[in-house]
Amino acid sequence: MTVHAGTCVALVVAGGRGDRFGADIPKQYCGLAGEPVLRRSLRPFLDHPTVDAVRVVIRPGDEDLYTAASEGLPLLPPVEGGASRQESVRRGLESITDLAPDNVLIHDAARPFVGADVISRVLAALESAPGAIPALAVTDTLKRAESDGGTIMETVERTGLWRAQTPQGFRFQAIKDAHRRFADTDLTDDAAVAERAGLDVALVAGEEDNVKLTTQEDLHRAERRLGMSTESRTGFGTDVHRFGPGDHVPICGVAIPFRSGLAGHSDADVGLHAITDAVLGAIAAGDIGKHFPPSDPRWKGASSDIFLRHAGRLVAEAGGRITNIDVTIICEQPKIGPHRDAMIARIAGILAIAPSRVSVKATTTERLGFTGREEGIAAQAVATVRVS
Repeated sequence: MTVHAGTCVALVVAGGRGDRFGADIPKQYCGLAGEPVLRRSLRPFLDHPTVDAVRVVIRPGDEDLYTAASEGLPLLPPVEGGASRQESVRRGLESITDLAPDNVLIHDAARPFVGADVISRVLAALESAPGAIPALAVTDTLKRAESDGGTIMETVERTGLWRAQTPQGFRFQAIKDAHRRFADTDLTDDAAVAERAGLDVALVAGEEDNVKLTTQEDLHRAERRLGMSTESRTGFGTDVHRFGPGDHVPICGVAIPFRSGLAGHSDADVGLHAITDAVLGAIAAGDIGKHFPPSDPRWKGASSDIFLRHAGRLVAEAGGRITNIDVTIICEQPKIGPHRDAMIARIAGILAIAPSRVSVKATTTERLGFTGREEGIAAQAVATVRVS
């Protein structure tokens, strides 16, 4: 993607851990009505006619989650963030220096409902000010108390107080210089960095809908707002592959060293194949062969994460979300236990769901049948999907 001078780049900051959220994965990658929060936060900028490019700042180690959440979107390559939000933003700003945009928008990945009008108002304000943020006037009465609550110490005058939102917009060179100058400070947002540098920051009208998801209750409230149904559907999948030439077997996205390989048109990953069929079955979308025919040479030797990611995308397009995956691997060898955690993480990353929603189990057939004779491996999977 080429970006020329005189343009606007949006930086979406997704480098937080979301400790207060309390999920197994950062909140920006959790599902919201069938789509990761991050994907919903990116779309308004990708769709806005005045935003020329979008880059996401991610936490090191979140690459698989990011890839699953952003698949197919026309984004600049992501950049790794730092130990704090402020450092992450600075790294994001440094990464777009060679693009030389006039303006930059900095947005929190946990705000999935920003409207196009808010983006437009922020950009319009940059025509006469070096910085601008959307904000809402404080209307509730404010009380000051001890940090842990308890007795009221005083009533705080609310006149002139505003609740800051994102995206916060700035003239690019000015905010980059400010972040460089105050890199060692600990400020709560980019407007504070600009203020410390002596830049004027204008206020424009924000929107009540432009909420930041901080807790799981915020996520549940957002789902209720989107009209998420409580209807659950279940799909079942099974797959079998015989052993063949090779020195490893792929199971649930993990390559396990072994004396043999698995024979199949694709990579023959029995676990991911069974899960894919289960997910497709839950939304009545046929089976894996319908979407990826073994007669098609394109899929010869293909990695099975392609198939599962496709099934997950179909769930999102149907207005659903995957709430549980349970897969059982049936074999005498190799041993699954030492690789279970890696398999869970891989499945969760492909589907952009929390690892706590994935179960991987293993069993044998007590030396009975083809698996008992160690001629191959089988897998069975169940998927539960909530749909609207």
